[in-house]
Amino acid sequence: MKERGLLIVLSGPSGVGKGTVRKEIFSQTDTKFEYSISVTTRKPREGEVDGIDYFFRTREEFEEMIENKKLLEWAEFVGNYYGTPVDYVEKTLSEGKDVFLEIEVQGAIQVREIFPEGLFIFLAPPSLGELKNRIVTRGTETDDVIANRMKAAKAEIELMDAYDYVVENDTVLHACERIKSIVTAEHCRRERVSPRYKKMLEVE
Repeated sequence: MKERGLLIVLSGPSGVGKGTVRKEIFSQTDTKFEYSISVTTRKPREGEVDGIDYFFRTREEFEEMIENKKLLEWAEFVGNYYGTPVDYVEKTLSEGKDVFLEIEVQGAIQVREIFPEGLFIFLAPPSLGELKNRIVTRGTETDDVIANRMKAAKAEIELMDAYDYVVENDTVLHACERIKSIVTAEHCRRERVSPRYKKMLEVE
């Protein structure tokens, strides 16, 4: 009996380092997760590649995906759309592979309603001051955008109770270790393991 894959949702406020943590996890040779690439209408940042970091689409193309119910979740954040392609996620989970989503908080709340059995991890900053410093250091946003991101971040941190675990991103390597340990523990949950053993007992 093939165990269904685990949907792992990593989320947190903008600027907390979700992308950096996700890249580090996937650079490690023992990582067995399948990464679900999000679709976005925002412009690529320097070094980002279409089909690797995100699927970059126009607003018209994204809205067509919404219309055709081709997104597991979607949200509009600071003037741009973000979403998760549904077909890829379902196919991969049914093959027994873990799917790793790195998405915005609004999107994670939507996914929780559809996939309550998923594993929801909130990546938190060490402090609001450190979060602001990380956003400013990017050098890609204006003062107004930074102020909007900080306001949004405070509201998102208040939604922490919707998650199963909270991991502080004090250092990238520590955050990665904690996340991978959480996933290992989830795979040992009785609810996930017992159907396989019950099936085994039926065989003489």
